[in-house]
Amino acid sequence: MTADNLVLLGVIGAAHGIKGEVRIKAFTGDPLAIAGYGPLSDEAGRRFEIADIRPAKEVVVARLKGVTSREAAESLAGVKLFVSRDKLPPAEDEDEFLQADLIGCAVVGPDGAVLGSVTAVANYGAGDLLDIATPDGRSVLMPFTKAFAPRIDVTARRIEAEPPEGLFEVGDDK
Repeated sequence: MTADNLVLLGVIGAAHGIKGEVRIKAFTGDPLAIAGYGPLSDEAGRRFEIADIRPAKEVVVARLKGVTSREAAESLAGVKLFVSRDKLPPAEDEDEFLQADLIGCAVVGPDGAVLGSVTAVANYGAGDLLDIATPDGRSVLMPFTKAFAPRIDVTARRIEAEPPEGLFEVGDDK
């Protein structure tokens, strides 16, 4: 598997309890669905299989096959869990995107000028935001809605934007 073929599904956090369970921040629509993709792998190619999973506040708690002690679970903190893109179900509608497909896309304004490129997709509770690195080195958060990003061409790596007035303007910080 190449890095281009992998999609990040979650990150292992702290150990949970003394029997080797781990907390996982899942990036799947339904956090428990992370267990349904089969074995997951990390950046080094190690494979992890979820043997048991349950919800917990803002994460899931999972038991990974072969991880039987708190010490082993603690050693996995921060490990990113990936799945091969071909294991993902097809998008249910044309307005559904993977974060991995949006990151790196050029963001172009109504006049055709490049406003920047997407470096991340964030959500602080009020909806998705595109984190856009501007050519002058700033970071701008733009709402990821149909109104502000009406045309997205993942194949061309391009997002045509209708940003709110002043969003990309350089402010007077005096």
